[in-house]
Amino acid sequence: MGKVVDQLAELTGYKDRDLMDVTLVSALRDMLNPLTVAIYRAVGPAEDQRWLSRAYLGYGERVPTADSLASELAQLPPLDQFPARAACLTRRELRESASRSEFTCHFPLLSDHEGGGVLEVVSRTRLSPTEQRTVSGMLRVYHNFQSLLDDSERDTLTGLLNRKTFDHSVLKLMSGESMASGTSVGDRRHEARHAHWLGVIDVDHFKRVNDNFGHLIGDEVLLLLSRLMRSCFRFQDRLYRFGGEEFVVLMRCDAQEDAQQAFERLRLACERFNFPQVGTVTLSVGFTQLRALDTPAAAFERADKAVYYAKHHGRNQVQSFDQLLASGQLADAEASSGDVDLF
Repeated sequence: MGKVVDQLAELTGYKDRDLMDVTLVSALRDMLNPLTVAIYRAVGPAEDQRWLSRAYLGYGERVPTADSLASELAQLPPLDQFPARAACLTRRELRESASRSEFTCHFPLLSDHEGGGVLEVVSRTRLSPTEQRTVSGMLRVYHNFQSLLDDSERDTLTGLLNRKTFDHSVLKLMSGESMASGTSVGDRRHEARHAHWLGVIDVDHFKRVNDNFGHLIGDEVLLLLSRLMRSCFRFQDRLYRFGGEEFVVLMRCDAQEDAQQAFERLRLACERFNFPQVGTVTLSVGFTQLRALDTPAAAFERADKAVYYAKHHGRNQVQSFDQLLASGQLADAEASSGDVDLF
């Protein structure tokens, strides 16, 4: 019992989800001595969900490995490629299977905000009822602690990440770490070589929505917008609500054109969506590339200047800070100081 308590204490000692997953599989490896132990999450749109390895330990291995969140969705295996794992995910109950030389036990991992997941334990012998209850108990602690993290890291209305989490993600990137798990703990620096982009999204004339329809309808607009954001961006992109009608996206793209296209996709989806009672809602978007030694405030300020430019030049558009700066148009935006209604 003392060993289990020590493992639980270590598991709940972290506030980093990647480290929690690594700690969980390491603890179960030490407790059960299995052939393999792994955490898999279902990612991607409902019609094409795939398995993403969050932490994997094989027999004799000391360092967990994981799929990179920068992986393209098509590179990951579809759910039906592993039917026993998929059955555990769908039914949300423990599932056992056996072959001639090994036994596999799948435990469901529930999540209030992320896609569901599965803990997979492969061993030479079947897990005993006592071992299964111990693992299930540890997973309840794991889930409860994840829920506590969600309460502190997510916006209560939309379920998107909040500003505190954004600051942590940018600082993590700038320190040479990845927003996502790398192929191993030592490989996380690899992700930092890619270009990352920060976008600020502001709802046009949102004050009019609240004034004309009330704050409940305004909240519904924000909630529906958050759902559009989830459908327009990839599973590995970080989506935040900063408060009010302001949202932020942190994403990896190799080229500025790819980032521009992603933000345009959201802008068009919002423009074409029929919001109940309100009708058409448009967005002004500004984005910038993260730079070496950037701070969260500096990167946000650049993207926010591009939003400012968009609002002074017709709204319902996407503007790149870097392009505005290169063309000299940003100076015009900074110089303009008329009494313009931005909300």
